[in-house]
Amino acid sequence: MAAKQGLYRYFALSDRWPARFARTGYRALLSFSLPAPRFVTRPLLAIVVLIRSTYLTVARIFWCEPLFKAYCKSYGKGLHTGSFLHWIQGTGDIIIGDNVTVDGRSAFFFAVRYSANPSLIIGDGTAIGHGCSFTVGERITIGKNCRIAANIHFFDSGGHPSHPERRLAGEPADVEDVRPITVGDNVWIGSHSAIYPGVTIGDNSVVSLGSVVMSNVPANAIVAGNPARQIRSLAPAPPAPK
Repeated sequence: MAAKQGLYRYFALSDRWPARFARTGYRALLSFSLPAPRFVTRPLLAIVVLIRSTYLTVARIFWCEPLFKAYCKSYGKGLHTGSFLHWIQGTGDIIIGDNVTVDGRSAFFFAVRYSANPSLIIGDGTAIGHGCSFTVGERITIGKNCRIAANIHFFDSGGHPSHPERRLAGEPADVEDVRPITVGDNVWIGSHSAIYPGVTIGDNSVVSLGSVVMSNVPANAIVAGNPARQIRSLAPAPPAPK
């Protein structure tokens, strides 16, 4: 190790011609770039995109979607996933409505110590982005036509007790700390947000990017911040056509 470090320092710091020559060659290599004539690169790009799209489509249709559906207790028509396998740990009920998209790769964790059937319920027309995580001790319900962006964390239990000695002993969270999450219809939640246990988000509301939602959000509201606070009210959505 010492010899390796000494050699590295020699080539990095020495003023002797072998070290200078090596540094010059290394910089030239880092700055080297091939020309990219469009008559060559455009067809090559088209071929690569076609191969990639074909592979991802085949993986979604024949691998990722069927295996995700196999885990669901029930699902409606038009359920789609992305081209990656979602990570599912533990045993629980995933109940999904019609025309739902669970895109990218998300994680689903079920803790049966708090409930015999921890449940994740997703309503019709809802889309969930890449990198979301759902920790379900009792129940998380997401309504219809929601837009759940990427990297959002839902957890109806913290998973560990707040008391330091009990946490050090590896004890589970208290049962009273496991509280269901309910997201209403037509809710939009921005990326990198966190939804805490016991939270209810009212219909048509918007949770801004990076918000930490620790208390209930009324219907037709925009919230933002850590902890999230209401910053604006929205006009009630017009009634859906019958």
